[in-house]
Amino acid sequence: MTTAATLWQPRSACGAACLPPAGRARAARILTLAAVIAGGAVLALCVPGRRVRQALVRGIARAALRALGVRLVVRGRRLRPGALLVANHVSWLDPLVLLALGPASIVAKHDVRAWPVVGAVAAAGGTIFIDRTRPRTLPATVGAVAAALRRGRSVAAFPEGTTTCGAGRGAFRPALFQAAVDAGAPVVPLDIRYDSPAAAFVGDDTLYASIRRVTAARRLTVTLTVGAPLHPEPGASRRVLARAAAAAVSPPAAPGHGFTLAA
Repeated sequence: MTTAATLWQPRSACGAACLPPAGRARAARILTLAAVIAGGAVLALCVPGRRVRQALVRGIARAALRALGVRLVVRGRRLRPGALLVANHVSWLDPLVLLALGPASIVAKHDVRAWPVVGAVAAAGGTIFIDRTRPRTLPATVGAVAAALRRGRSVAAFPEGTTTCGAGRGAFRPALFQAAVDAGAPVVPLDIRYDSPAAAFVGDDTLYASIRRVTAARRLTVTLTVGAPLHPEPGASRRVLARAAAAAVSPPAAPGHGFTLAA
């Protein structure tokens, strides 16, 4: 039987066929990543002050990408606080990419809260958890995002609601765009592209298998393109806003000057 809960949980057409053969994982990278996250979690939980914790979480994200051998290249505009950042979703690496760029509260699935160590770091960084198995909680989540935007904080979300292998894109679900309309905040489209499908986290893939595949790659480069902000008028349609943001991240990244973010 199809229920409202299952209708609300989008499914990706990508699966195991999209992924490259698994190589030999590099144990040193896995151990370094574990040390970075564990040590960062302890510090993030002990250090008082939201701004200090956010700066610490940003440092953890950059260190984690470095440990994994992931190079981050940023193109486009500089981000300003107080915006709803919306990006396509390819990998569990995506939140690290956004956190490495600057302070933002990430909207993440509620399962992440229960992940060992990672859940603690996410909570310390101001993550807003969304439970897609309980549609009735959606208004409260939208309200939490709007409240954060009104306080001048940036919030990053993945409106596809699931991951793809990167070759195709899913439609942006409109619900969270209502928060930007309610708060009168700009929406900034972000395009995330990896130079290898090894980064993709799709289908029945497990987090451990994906980490092994990422660490086996000799080098990964992720290019993050920051698009022009969309400024919704009061009472604007969240559906129209969602379609406009999705269209902004669909074309191939335009050539131009970029910079590599020091991780």
